[in-house]
Amino acid sequence: MNYYLLVYAVYLLVSVLLTIWVARTLFTNGRTFLVDIFHGNEALADSVNKLLLTGFYLINIGYATLTLRSHDTIISYQQTVETLSIKLGTIILILGAMHFFNLYVFYKLRTRAKAEARTLAYVLDK
Repeated sequence: MNYYLLVYAVYLLVSVLLTIWVARTLFTNGRTFLVDIFHGNEALADSVNKLLLTGFYLINIGYATLTLRSHDTIISYQQTVETLSIKLGTIILILGAMHFFNLYVFYKLRTRAKAEARTLAYVLDK
């Protein structure tokens, strides 16, 4: 049996499915933050959210395909599982890092939007 093909197939399938799941979670739950950041402008928030989703897919699926190749010798099921665990663990860590990076960006954008709103309210009160 060609263990490399098994590793490639499982790796690509799980990587793409994990990427889709994380991206959909960010897309669905990030909308609320974006609407708040853009002061209720839902059309702009939805547009930015779709662009973020597209970028997330491109970066993560692109990285997964770049790291598809295996330099390890795989001649048993044990080595197949070990190689998959390293590859999938790396993808999971990257997805987690991307998730927290997106949360950080949302936080910073929201903080800046609230500061601008406070400044505008202060100027209008004078």
